[in-house]
Amino acid sequence: MRKMNFAKELGKAEDLSEIFEIVKTAVKEFLGRERSGLMLGLSDLGGRPGFFVGAFYPVGSNLIVMNKTPMRVVEATKPHLYKAYCFHILLHEYLHTIGILDERNNRIITTILSEKAFGENHPVALIAKDFNRVFPEVMYSALGWQPSNEMRIEIVPGFDRSSVNYIG
Repeated sequence: MRKMNFAKELGKAEDLSEIFEIVKTAVKEFLGRERSGLMLGLSDLGGRPGFFVGAFYPVGSNLIVMNKTPMRVVEATKPHLYKAYCFHILLHEYLHTIGILDERNNRIITTILSEKAFGENHPVALIAKDFNRVFPEVMYSALGWQPSNEMRIEIVPGFDRSSVNYIG
């Protein structure tokens, strides 16, 4: 089986669904694990100076929720890193969905996997190695963090494309 050129594929990705397929391929290739049937929700979770939650995964669910606020910040201030940011966030949360719930272990695995897939000097690997240096304005959520009750989630249609075998 020919290995994917992750950097090339990420460069060609046109949306979050395509980025997520690259995430799933990397996890399958390097960890031999996969999960299907996931949904992506986007929500304005806000933030405050020096603190944004990039995304969260409600344990036991099939939903990853990305915060649109830091996505907009990254797209506006560092557009050349937008796809790498989205890949990193989706990878981190996808690892939670396959059972890697401990934040410290998740970050270590995210870094190792990013370096193997992209090389040590690619933006994805640099973000994984020192997220806060690259994006001081965006922070990880702590496991168990819960948003306010007024949160509205926009579900991204057709997100987990490879898990769809039949469309009728």
